[in-house]
Amino acid sequence: MPRPPKWRRVEFLPEITYFKPAGVPLRELEEVILTVEELEAIRLKDLEGLEQEECSERMGISRPTFFRIINSARSKIADALVKGKAIRIEGGKYQFSPGRNRWGWCHGHRQEGFFDCQD
Repeated sequence: MPRPPKWRRVEFLPEITYFKPAGVPLRELEEVILTVEELEAIRLKDLEGLEQEECSERMGISRPTFFRIINSARSKIADALVKGKAIRIEGGKYQFSPGRNRWGWCHGHRQEGFFDCQD
């Protein structure tokens, strides 16, 4: 039996969690699910331009794990763009980074604008 995945630290939770090609009805689209930690990996590496070592440290994971997460995210995004699929951002196993949230650590997923937070 494989080891359960560690919680991944994220510093950003998106307000917009769904993207779709213009002019295509939603009922006709396939979806790609991008997890919150995959979005965080893309944000840190591709948007902020950090090195993988720093990205993995900020997410609290090993470099090989970060490499797998970023490759998975890029593959999903490429699939959606090339094949005209919608992208939904949801789920994963993550903790919202302290210092960015006045309530402390958060984990789980967003439901109706709220987070499952622990003190």
